[in-house]
Amino acid sequence: MIQAVIFDMDGILIDSEAMWVEAEKQVFSSVGVEVTDELSKLTSSLTTKDVTNFWYARSPWENKSLEQVENEVISKVEQFITENGQQMDGVKYLLDLLIKHKMKIGLSTNSPSCLTKAVLDKLGIAHYFEVTTSSDQVVNGKPSPDVYLATAQKLGIEPEHCLVFEDSITGLTAAVAANMKVVVVPPLSAFSNEKYKPAIHKLRTLNDFTEQDLARLIHG
Repeated sequence: MIQAVIFDMDGILIDSEAMWVEAEKQVFSSVGVEVTDELSKLTSSLTTKDVTNFWYARSPWENKSLEQVENEVISKVEQFITENGQQMDGVKYLLDLLIKHKMKIGLSTNSPSCLTKAVLDKLGIAHYFEVTTSSDQVVNGKPSPDVYLATAQKLGIEPEHCLVFEDSITGLTAAVAANMKVVVVPPLSAFSNEKYKPAIHKLRTLNDFTEQDLARLIHG
């Protein structure tokens, strides 16, 4: 029986993948790293700290600390969100549906806390969320389950009674490891990837999740 719903942020609430790619390309290139599209895809679901470590290991730079470079990426993404952030399809529809059914709502993201606030404020949806957890508030980011377990604890709901909405395989892995049910909304380019099989539903947009789907999960 589902008693709470937890959302991922990037790619589920906000269309931000291109913002991250552009921010990382600009910042890492400025310290001499050759950022390729192919390698960028490998880092797309990592925490900002892990992405920074990844590029530093491949092409070490001088004159700036890893933390400085990581913060520059975060600042650039925050700028892009503030200027151009757009909701993913179906976000407000689904949040309103969950409120109608008195669901507790939380958020678990690999993005840092400052970006969580920036996104929720930009999209005008902060009031829907009882709690949020960012990767900088736990020991390990996704694919570890830490952010999901922390959000469930804050909500006061056992993990097995939580439903998660995710777009990435990394996030799906984290939520399954937390013993939660997962609905995935994969990027269209990866829609048929077999690695999404552990999810209980696969949707093209959040609009495809119906009131009947929710009722079945609420009543077990």
